[in-house]
Amino acid sequence: MEAGGLPLELWRMILAYLHLPDLGRCSLVCRAWYELILSLDSTRWRQLCLGCTECRHPNWPNQPDVEPESWREAFKQHYLASKTWTKNALDLESSVCFSLFRRRRERRTLSVGPGHEFDSLGSALAMASLYDRIVLFPGVYEEQGEIILKVPVEIVGQGKLGEVALLASIDQHCSTTRLCNLVFMPAWFSPIMYKTTSGHVQFDNCNFENGHIQVHGPGTCQVKFCTFKNTHIFLHNVPLCVLENCEFVGSENNSVTVEGHPSADKNWAYKYLLGLIKSSPTFLPTEDSDFLMSLDLESRDQAWSPKTCDIVIEGSQSPTSPASSSPKPGSKAGSQEAEVGSDGERVAQTPDSSDGGLSPSGEDEDEDQLMYRLSYQVQGPRPVLGGSFLGPPLPGASIQLPSCLVLNSLQQELQKDKEAMALANSVQGCLIRKCLFRDGKGGVFVCSHGRAKMEGNIFRNLTYAVRCIHNSKIIMLRNDIYRCRASGIFLRLEGGGLIAGNNIYHNAEAGVDIRKKSNPLILCNQIHHGLRSGIVVLGNGKGIIRNNQIFSNKEAGIYILYHGNPVVSGNHIFKGRAAGIAVNENGKGLITENVIRENQWGGVDIRRGGIPVLRSNLICFGYSDGVVVGDEGKGLIEGNTIYANKGCGVWMMSSSLPHVTSNHVSYNGLYGVAVFSQKDGSSELPRGHRAQENFSEDGDAILWETELEKEDDPLRRPITIALVESNSINHNGASGLYVQSSEALHVITNVIHANGDRGITVAQSSQPTRVANNSISCNRQSGVKVEAQCKVELRGNGIYDNRGHGIITKGDSTVVIENDIIGNRGSGLQLLPRSDTKVIKNRIHSFRAYGIAVRGRAKALVQENIIFQGKTNKTIFQQISNNRECVMQNNKFLVFKKKSDTWRLVNPPARPHLETSLRRPSAAHNGQKVTAMATRITARVEGGYHSNRSVFCTIL
Repeated sequence: MEAGGLPLELWRMILAYLHLPDLGRCSLVCRAWYELILSLDSTRWRQLCLGCTECRHPNWPNQPDVEPESWREAFKQHYLASKTWTKNALDLESSVCFSLFRRRRERRTLSVGPGHEFDSLGSALAMASLYDRIVLFPGVYEEQGEIILKVPVEIVGQGKLGEVALLASIDQHCSTTRLCNLVFMPAWFSPIMYKTTSGHVQFDNCNFENGHIQVHGPGTCQVKFCTFKNTHIFLHNVPLCVLENCEFVGSENNSVTVEGHPSADKNWAYKYLLGLIKSSPTFLPTEDSDFLMSLDLESRDQAWSPKTCDIVIEGSQSPTSPASSSPKPGSKAGSQEAEVGSDGERVAQTPDSSDGGLSPSGEDEDEDQLMYRLSYQVQGPRPVLGGSFLGPPLPGASIQLPSCLVLNSLQQELQKDKEAMALANSVQGCLIRKCLFRDGKGGVFVCSHGRAKMEGNIFRNLTYAVRCIHNSKIIMLRNDIYRCRASGIFLRLEGGGLIAGNNIYHNAEAGVDIRKKSNPLILCNQIHHGLRSGIVVLGNGKGIIRNNQIFSNKEAGIYILYHGNPVVSGNHIFKGRAAGIAVNENGKGLITENVIRENQWGGVDIRRGGIPVLRSNLICFGYSDGVVVGDEGKGLIEGNTIYANKGCGVWMMSSSLPHVTSNHVSYNGLYGVAVFSQKDGSSELPRGHRAQENFSEDGDAILWETELEKEDDPLRRPITIALVESNSINHNGASGLYVQSSEALHVITNVIHANGDRGITVAQSSQPTRVANNSISCNRQSGVKVEAQCKVELRGNGIYDNRGHGIITKGDSTVVIENDIIGNRGSGLQLLPRSDTKVIKNRIHSFRAYGIAVRGRAKALVQENIIFQGKTNKTIFQQISNNRECVMQNNKFLVFKKKSDTWRLVNPPARPHLETSLRRPSAAHNGQKVTAMATRITARVEGGYHSNRSVFCTIL
């Protein structure tokens, strides 16, 4: 080049006129010539690739407008693939015995057509020898009888595709054959256009219309750049088949059927096809692929954190007392007076008084009057989910998930799961890649232990894309499946495999349908905008559904029913028009570490015998409730963060028996937890809430197996009473817990803090509601309110610093026993007319009002209580003088007499006492360990977001 002195541009122009063999020779001259030949990629190599009659555009049929990364590499891959059928001849020539006796000869070319050597294909085949080339010139060739291929030949159509049509039924009995540039149609006597049982057949750049192709193992086939119009490919026990860059249009049944386990008996072409597959570009994703989520359990903090609280009661302020020093962080000195609301409840006026330490004393009090100030910092659970959801959601702000919820790529997930990686790299049975299936009934049907792998295909406008049944296995990577008239992917009768990295959308039924004990791994897919559910699991279906993006579906993102029992973990399920996850009709499932957000109905909806395990999920920003447990719903709801939903955090309906434990329920628009029963049909829903509609999927229950699995499930311990325990319920818009039910309920060891209404409201409770060992603090109204005709037991609770009364009751059977009711703005305990209450062994103190106030004709037994005086101008106990139904026995009234008077809550320590209650399997699961309490008065008063140090609570 340098000797001639020609510029590179001129050399490229000259070399652009060379044919393929000449380009190969030029590239062997020297490195400079080699690099020059490579630089012709967008010119000469592109011309050679597009001008070849044996192939089409490298990205046909899915992306014919997108150029390949290298035209030369694409042409090379096609050239190597087109020579696979001749590898058998090379094996024969390498045989020592054959090489001694063979006679060398050149391949002949036999011409068929008017005016040529042969008039028909049959006559040419009768004269053909091994590996001869038969060229059919333009025309229509109709064979009246079945053609049997006895020797390996190559049959090629001359001219453009479509100019040579062959109406024949061909049965291959030889070891290998190649057919190229032909249009196949069935003969008048048989719909089968081509059949082979043991040999290898290769189709390049052909059209097939209105017929069938059959390949039986150990036979193999290789199909590239072909169009199938209403044509069915049937593969039976095939060890390996490759369908690449093909188009399937208008099928009246399945386009491709893969039946039977791949044959262990393999023909000569198997190893060459396998090598060709491994040498071609992979469809496995790279690090910069779509991001999908990974939720790290270690980043989740415990729902409980231990702390201590010392309470000291003194007669006056001292210059050395803590109250006279600078206020502690979070404390406020002098908030506004509370006003008296309906039913005598005191309603706070200070909007920000629910967090941190509170000062119940007014700024306008007389100086000669003793003042008592509760100055302590209320500490709650440590931050959850990396500290992103520490405060109220900002109106109109975009949702930013924390760094611990970033989405893993498919490659990262496969690297973590070695079995999935091995499955993704395996090739067995049929390989279908870069094909287009459109405008027909079915795409690919895999049955009877069949094996199929699909990569980079498009399935559109079909009845269904892929069906996998009868112990078959499929591997689906990077496919687009949309606008199917039924489900996109359907697995039934123990079907399984790997479904990863696919884009599944706009389907009329479920994107993925899993039934009848099928058990696939569904990983890192996008399943969205479906006209029904994203994924449905029913009829004892199983499966692992991990790290998918499931969004904007018309029904539930994931729907589990009729004993479906999948493992659902690490998914993003958002912006659905119904529930995020629905579990109905005895559905099960382990649902863990998902982000479920912005759904129109409940984030998780459990009804009609559904019994899932719902653990460690983030359920947030929903337009309705976080978790709905409907009629006869059950299950374990544990360790979830339920945040900023417009409805309730947890909504429980009649006849449901869930176990709600160790959840963080905060900043929801209505109640933190609502328990509502509509059995009698007379009760109305609480304000701002409407019942959700039922929804169904795919047929009646009688179509699916109804037998329960017999083995015991250790994750689901049976309970006979709905149980709400060890939750942190804080900063919700209405009451922390609202009960309007005719069924029994246990509320144990919860932290109910800083809610916008009362801590607990019991509006209806014909069966006993037991409220024990809870910390109820800093709520905007009363700590607990019990309405008329309710049966409630309050035992062992710590009711602190609420802006109304500590407890207010109208109930006709209320038991208040062994509670600490300290520092509330209203009375410690207010008994309203027609209530019937037992008040036993409590410690009661109010800053501004009475320790116990009895209004009207209330019936009460007040026995063995310790009642502290609040302000000096308030009495400890108030009742109507002629109320003989209020019995006082053995109570201890502590009144200030001098400045040195000091009392401490020592025996027992300050309530609630949570140690024994927290030692349960459900709490231990999340590592919630209880530390030793301080030797002085100890209590857990949780709900805010502060440091983990001990807290000293002092009343001066």
